[in-house]
Amino acid sequence: MFFKKEQVTKVYNGYAESPDLALYLRGMNDFSNNEFDFAFLEEGFSARDILESKINEVSHSDDKDAFYVADLGDVVKKHMRWQRVLPRVAPFYAVKCNDDKAVVKTLATLGAGFDCASKTEIQMVQSLDVPVEKIIYANPCKQLSQIKYAATHGVQMMTFDSEVELMKVARGHPSAKLVLRIAADDSKAICRLSVKFGATLKTSRLLLERAKELGIDIIGVSFHVGSGCTDAQTYAQAIADARFVFDLGVEYGYNMYLLDIGGGFPGSEDTKLKFEEIAAVINPALDKYFPIDSGVQVIAEPGRFYVASSYTLAVNIIAKKVVLTEQSNSDEDDECDRTVMYYVNDGVYGSFNCILYDHAHVIPVLLKKQKSDEKLYLTSIWGPTCDGLDRIVERCSMPELQVGDWMVFENMGAYTVAAASTFNGFQRPQIFYVMSRPMWQLMQRMKEGDFPSQVEDRAANTLLASCAWESGMELLCSSCSSTGRVNV
Repeated sequence: MFFKKEQVTKVYNGYAESPDLALYLRGMNDFSNNEFDFAFLEEGFSARDILESKINEVSHSDDKDAFYVADLGDVVKKHMRWQRVLPRVAPFYAVKCNDDKAVVKTLATLGAGFDCASKTEIQMVQSLDVPVEKIIYANPCKQLSQIKYAATHGVQMMTFDSEVELMKVARGHPSAKLVLRIAADDSKAICRLSVKFGATLKTSRLLLERAKELGIDIIGVSFHVGSGCTDAQTYAQAIADARFVFDLGVEYGYNMYLLDIGGGFPGSEDTKLKFEEIAAVINPALDKYFPIDSGVQVIAEPGRFYVASSYTLAVNIIAKKVVLTEQSNSDEDDECDRTVMYYVNDGVYGSFNCILYDHAHVIPVLLKKQKSDEKLYLTSIWGPTCDGLDRIVERCSMPELQVGDWMVFENMGAYTVAAASTFNGFQRPQIFYVMSRPMWQLMQRMKEGDFPSQVEDRAANTLLASCAWESGMELLCSSCSSTGRVNV
């Protein structure tokens, strides 16, 4: 059904003389390099098959630990989609969103750039031989020692939004290529960033003047409309504001050539604002304010766009409590006069930190289908720690489950594993990586610069058949107070 990398040669022994296959097998070994558990999906099998197989493996064991299935083929598919929908915009993946090395290595293989926020993220990206011109140190407030580290390791592009930051750069990295981050209207974003970062247009003039005095090179402008943007028009206004700052730069003798339009792009299909709708605003705005013949390079910092839908989390029920409602006086009362509390083996101090930090609303999916006459009970879902804050779902309706049953949470790739802790000694879930053969082969072709449109269409269709979730799972928390899956 699926094979770990060390098993692939044996499975395809009958085709061992194929040069293409030999190259393919070597590529798989080079890709994972024994750093992570990578499995290859045979045609006709899906990521759900992997998940169910892992669950079946432990069905007769008491060790039913939470785990992820990460479909790296979905990351490849997202990269194709990005290139098709925003062809002028080079993606610089926001490492902070999910710093899993398997994800970063996949994107590095595809030729993406990287938005790094710290020395540690720069170190990881450079360990994968990413060229310095594909790294932007996009943190406007940096520790001086880390600015010096970037200088020592050839990272030139970095953002700033204050005079103090200019002074630090002048001291620690005077040859840096700076990008002025301006404030954008993020009032309609899920996670607002302008409260912390971004210079006003008035302040931008002063910063340009001060940079000129210090002899610091400013090569462009960046902005961020907020994580989880819900209004595409904010991109158009921010691009117009960036044009204004570009023109200011000319007054001070700067020949800016880089526009960074930040992030805010959705990573799953259950959002109100779709990626294509955002692109339909960005593309004409770029044509209007930064036409192709202007020579301006355009980049962006997508994070959740690439990884949200690629990760699926399976958790196991470790405890259960039935609570009778105040109106219920005896066990003979209607069974619906009770609520059920389930305790699972991952929580808000682990993968579900996205509930606290990313304003996420999550809904469980069950592996077994609901019977038409099956009763539903008011339900809450809790994490494993001793903290009363560790609640995953406050209220929803579900059929009765038992200790040892599984729940699945989709779209769990963004701002989850990156911030998970081991509070109370609970370990982070293991991650199992999968990719279909068509996606793997396409990734290798893209690595060599071969990206024909017909291959894109065929590979995308194959991915939907081979690696996507099947429709058999029932979404059972229809009456949840949390009214969506993970916000993106």
